[in-house]
Amino acid sequence: MRAALDRIGAITAKEFKHLIRDPRALALVLLLPIVQLLLFSYAISFDVRNVPTLVIDQDRTPASAEYLRNYEGSNFFSIVAHADSVAAATAAFDRNQARIAVVVPAGFGRQLAAGATASVAVLVDGSEPNSARVAQAYSKALNLLYDQRVAVSWAETQGLDLTSLGSLQPQIRTWYNPERRSSDFLIPGLMAVILMIVTVQQTAVTLVRERDQGTGEQMAVSPLRRGELMIGKLLPWTILAFLDVVAIVAVGIGILGVPLRGDPVVLAVAAVLFVFASLGMGLVISALAPTVDTASITALLVAFLPSFLLSGFAFALDQIPLVLQWIASAFPARYFVTVSRAVFLKGAGWSEAWPEVVSLGIFSLVVLTLASALHSRRSR
Repeated sequence: MRAALDRIGAITAKEFKHLIRDPRALALVLLLPIVQLLLFSYAISFDVRNVPTLVIDQDRTPASAEYLRNYEGSNFFSIVAHADSVAAATAAFDRNQARIAVVVPAGFGRQLAAGATASVAVLVDGSEPNSARVAQAYSKALNLLYDQRVAVSWAETQGLDLTSLGSLQPQIRTWYNPERRSSDFLIPGLMAVILMIVTVQQTAVTLVRERDQGTGEQMAVSPLRRGELMIGKLLPWTILAFLDVVAIVAVGIGILGVPLRGDPVVLAVAAVLFVFASLGMGLVISALAPTVDTASITALLVAFLPSFLLSGFAFALDQIPLVLQWIASAFPARYFVTVSRAVFLKGAGWSEAWPEVVSLGIFSLVVLTLASALHSRRSR
């Protein structure tokens, strides 16, 4: 047992020496996740505000001016220009100067004064679906509120008493993320994306590099056993991955203000199992890839795309096709993202997160066993 630990320690020390001799690689492993976290948290946002809006007032009456003030006073719409014709809206959309165009036709004020139904046009640039969808919802809500004010004003001019009428006042509350900040939603998921990219890619390359450099044969004829070699190779990246977890959590809480409401022990256990699962995937790739370049590209595809698209990080899993939901279950990021968000935002503990934690444990065991079998077959 002591001899095995000595051999594992020797391999681990060798790997750390390689890292120390290449400070750029060490800096990438330790600093790149923090840089990625900051860039992703500020660059990726589902919050839609200050949408560039073009106003086309063809009525030019106090009524149309009052109506357009609703857009000017909203934090969602940002008036960037005024125009006279609908053709100007097409030109503004083509030049990406505006996302929305509000057209008040001639006769708007006259129709309101006569008690008739006045119409307006809200043109939305659908080339960016998220902004278009939210803009349409905001515009409908704004027009509904304005229509209610017009109805009340008309009733008062007719001498009608509306105080005796019943009314509906919805009380809407948003749980877990009351400010609806995208960063609170994205950062717990970003942990999975960043960790998977770092661990899978580095692990996939390290053993293939040994084969390419010819040192793999030297280790094969040494007293070093295959399992000891794998543990010694994985241990440095495991330690670095844990440091990345601590750094990401610290930056998320201390700098980006993401709340940690749940049990940190649950998050730590899930992170450990997720790191083991990711390292196992890297080992599988290293056993199958013939060259370093192939291993690097394969690891990037296997690590980035599933963790970004099929983990629930950016898209809700219940909104994607059923076949893709089944495929998502074959990747550990799908379970870790669920645990991370539940612990950070919902205050989850063992009673809520145990199914995903158990799934991560099973996945880690299966993928590490598969990696060991593949490396044994390749050695034979």
